[in-house]
Amino acid sequence: MIEGDNLEHLGSLPDGSFAMIYLDPPFNTGRAQRRVRTTNERRPSGEGNRLGFAGRSYHTVREVLAEYDDTFADYWEFLQPRLLEAHRLLAQTGTLYLHLDYREVHYVKVMLDAMFGRDCFLNEIIWAYDYGGRTKKRWPTKHETILVYVKDPQHYYFDAEAVEREPYMAPGLVTAEKAARGKLPTDVWWHTIVSPTGHERTGYPSQKPIGLLRRMVHASSRPGDWVLDFFAGSGTLGAAAAEAGRRFICIDSSAQAIDVMERRLGAYAEVLRRR
Repeated sequence: MIEGDNLEHLGSLPDGSFAMIYLDPPFNTGRAQRRVRTTNERRPSGEGNRLGFAGRSYHTVREVLAEYDDTFADYWEFLQPRLLEAHRLLAQTGTLYLHLDYREVHYVKVMLDAMFGRDCFLNEIIWAYDYGGRTKKRWPTKHETILVYVKDPQHYYFDAEAVEREPYMAPGLVTAEKAARGKLPTDVWWHTIVSPTGHERTGYPSQKPIGLLRRMVHASSRPGDWVLDFFAGSGTLGAAAAEAGRRFICIDSSAQAIDVMERRLGAYAEVLRRR
């Protein structure tokens, strides 16, 4: 676990060293959160004006979106250099999972198409849950989005059989054998939030359930691989990785997050000592 500005620490990590990167950055909600500071752009060597879809560079796409939405422009100045570092740090067979909500995901999807290359887009995962308030002014928002990109669309690692299966929604429509075995998850993941009174709860705001991260870790990394989360928060990726026999690095600038992670991951001391 590393405490500090993630951008200051990422540059010290070697190229291509992570099989999987999971990121759950601030969602730019505009509500009661510290405004992120802008940073100077840092680019991996040799990728300064990388071409994406329709032959356009991500610089051009960023400029167009900046003109369209000032709020997004501020957010991108924060997020862009960190995503460039994520691209550099991914192994050639590696996978990025970027967790966002409806406020920025459409803009960031366009930027990642340009940054990684549109052919490197693998999935848009919808995490659907059913908890919280119910507005009557519109359809209540009960989902978040996880964008999945790979470093190399021809050689990425993905093991569907390693993922825990889930029950069929209509088991009577399949054979008894299939119903007993369960089905592989699709790109819509129905999973409850972390229960406010459950044993998994750490008390850290925006904590994500370990079931989501467990699924990503099992599908996109092998035992012994390194995985990374540099908006680590409560350390859910670290917990899922240690549980699955993966090695991990978690970075966060919040002293509260580091304290939560130290307490939460204490059970995995042996894994931490191998780092």
